This record gives sequence, structure tokens and C-alpha cells, in this order.
Amino acid sequence: MLFNSFVFLLAFLPAALILHALVARAAPAWRLPLLVVLSFVFYGWWDVRFVPLLAGSILVNWCVARAYRRWPGRWLIPAAIAANLALLGLFKYLDFFADLANLIPGLEAPRLGLALPLGISFFTFHHIMYLADLRAGRAPAFGLTKYALYIAFFPQVLAGPLVRWSEIMHQFDEQPYARPDAAERFARGLMLLTVGLAKKVFLGDPLAAYVNPVFQAAATGKVITVAEAWQATLGFTFQIYFDFSGYTDMALGIALLFGLVLPQNFDAPYRATSLREFWRRWHMTLSRFLRDYLYIPMGGNRRGSPRQVGALAATMTLGGLWHGAGLTFLAWGALHGLGLGAGVLARRARIAIPAPVGWLLTSLFVLLTWVLFRAASFDAALLIFKGLFGLAPHGSGFKWRTIAVAALVATVGPTAWVAVHRLPPRRALAFGFALLFVVVLLKIGDDANYEFIYFQF
Repeated sequence: MLFNSFVFLLAFLPAALILHALVARAAPAWRLPLLVVLSFVFYGWWDVRFVPLLAGSILVNWCVARAYRRWPGRWLIPAAIAANLALLGLFKYLDFFADLANLIPGLEAPRLGLALPLGISFFTFHHIMYLADLRAGRAPAFGLTKYALYIAFFPQVLAGPLVRWSEIMHQFDEQPYARPDAAERFARGLMLLTVGLAKKVFLGDPLAAYVNPVFQAAATGKVITVAEAWQATLGFTFQIYFDFSGYTDMALGIALLFGLVLPQNFDAPYRATSLREFWRRWHMTLSRFLRDYLYIPMGGNRRGSPRQVGALAATMTLGGLWHGAGLTFLAWGALHGLGLGAGVLARRARIAIPAPVGWLLTSLFVLLTWVLFRAASFDAALLIFKGLFGLAPHGSGFKWRTIAVAALVATVGPTAWVAVHRLPPRRALAFGFALLFVVVLLKIGDDANYEFIYFQF
């Protein structure tokens, strides 16, 4: 069920909150098992066939962790991490590699066409974070219930944020309704949920109507005009931000309703004045994962500029592949890796770039590379690029109003997390958010609901 659906907002979430409150007060020991059950119900609503996959991955990885605590051999954790990556590769990348193999003349690799389990990229990375920290001596052992909730907690199981065990495990021991700020947490959770819904429904989804037809036309080989190319590229630049940051706001808000604080994932990324700063503000939990579990083990910035640039290129290329099983995603990640490497060399050469120029260059780079992220193929991307660079008919009818509003909110306005936590408790404010929530519900009922973009990853 989608966060922006009636079945979630008016049925599942209220029922889950009522059950959670009753159990937390009457039988606190059953609160975490209840959240695990609710999380599996939520996950199984999408496709019950994949519930055993999620449950099995939790049980096997938990057993590996328990075994490692007793017999800390050198091979057990690397083997478990490799098995997790192999499972991800089976569902997500097997057909991709088959297609690559079929480019070789005379070779015919079969495509299995396996359905991609929702959230597999995210819960696989959660397993890897915990196992890697366990092997490094940074993580303790946990009971099965806590570990299952860490992996499957329903606000973040499908599309993050990527939560480290150290950020949430200790919160499971707290009694959320015994805290002096319990009511304030609940209220701010509702506010975050409402803001995230509003971003998705009023900005992200309307932009999809400007973006999808153009990229679909490019996928079929149709010539894309200059106006269409800029409309689709600018539109997607802000669509993906409001779609994904809106999801994150909802996830953080829903978690707060249950007394749990998840890490922020966005910090006004389109205000960044360098590519390095952009990745410190965009999908922050993924950036942190790539830094700590790929870039630093590859050598990071400790072994000279060539090694650092190579580590950045490799890390971001793998990050691109994580987003999608396609050559366009690989190219997108590789370009960001090269861009980050160029930034390293510029800093080493002490080249100072004024902030306005840095913002403009960063924005153009991010905007242009989003084309590869969104396009169905290199041929489709080339048609968009031809339009962007004026190598196509000029066209007309550029739809700029929603794009302009989205650009203003994304670059000038505060993040939802900051805004919600700075607002003082006021009755008028509560009434305003209640009214906004009702308007969002009316909008959801009136229009088609789009799935969140990151669900496909």
C-alpha cells in the first residue's frame, strides 16, 4: 500500500497506531513483536510471495551474527555479505548481465524475468551495515525481534532512509508514551507526514505529467523539441526531489508517531555550491553508506590523489548500478564519480571557485546527468540532449509555472524537518495542518496516485 493511498492513511495507519498504543500501555513486552507483525503485514500487502524472502533473510543473517559471536572466524561475515549481494544480484541484475552477455556474437544467455522484490536493495544494505560493523567489533548481538524490526520496520523498509543499527536499536528499549515529550513527538510526526504528502501530491505528481510523456516519446525514437527537453529535464530535476524527499518526510513522520526517530535524508541539496556538497545533502544516508562501506575501504583520501579519484569513480559507479540495472545508471554514477574526482583535483590545486559560479556549475551538472538517470536508453537520452543543446526544433508550449514554484520551494524554502521542528505549538497551526491534510486527501481522491520513484530500486 502506498503512503499516499486511502487504505494506508485511513485504515492501516490508524489501526496500527491504536493497536500500538493499547499494547504499549497494557503489555509493553509485546510492543516490539507487534511492530514486527505490522511491518510484515505492510510488506506483504504489496506481494505476499516475497514475505518469506524478507523473513528468511532476517533469520539467516541473525543466525550468522549469533554464530559469529560464538565462533568469530574470518570467513563467516564476508561469506554472509557475499550471499546477501548474490541474492540481490539474482533478482535485480541477472537479466542485466544476461543482456550484456548477449552483446557477444554467438552467445545466447537466457533471461529469467524474475520479479524484483520491493525494498530488496534497502534491506540488503541494512544487513550489510550491521554485519560489517559486527565484524569490525562495533556492533553487539541483538535478539531476533529487535533485529527483525531493524530490518523490516515498515516506514523505511521499501525506500529508506538507510538506518544504521546504532541510530535506532537503543530506541527500541524506550517506552514512547512515558516520555515527557511524547505528545509533541506525535504532533510533529503528523506534521511531517502531512508536509511529505503535500510535497508528493502538489509538486511531485503534477511534475510527472510534464516529464513522463516526453521521456516516453524519446524512448520510442520521437524527435524531442528544445522546449520539451528543457521542460522534461527541469521537471524531473524537481520531481525526483519532491517525490523522494516527500517519501522521506512521510517515513520520518510515521516513525515519530510510533516514538522512533529516523535519520534525515535531505538537506536542501539544490543549494549546494559543489558536487561534494550536493552528495552531503542528497540521499544523505546512502552517501554515508557509500563513503563508509565502499570509499574508505578502497583507500579513501589516505593514499594520494590518483587512488582517491579512482576510489570515488568506483564508488559512485557502483552507486549508480545500485540505483538500477542498466548502462544509463552506470554512466550516471560514473559521471558523478568523475565530477567528484575533478573537485578533489581542483581543491588540491587550490582553485577557488566563487559560490555563485559553483552553484551554477553544480546545478547544471546535476540537471544534465539526471537525463541519464531518467532515460530508458542512451538513444533516448541523446534525443533529450539534442533538445537541451538546441540541436532540435525549438517547439513551443513550455509549461513553466509548476516548475518555477517547485524550483523556488526546493532552493529557497527550509527543509520539512527543520520547519516542523521550529514551529511553536499553536492551536491555529494545528488547525492549519489539519486543513492541509484534508485538502491532500481530497486531492488524492481526485487524481491518480503515482508510485514513489525510488520503489523501483
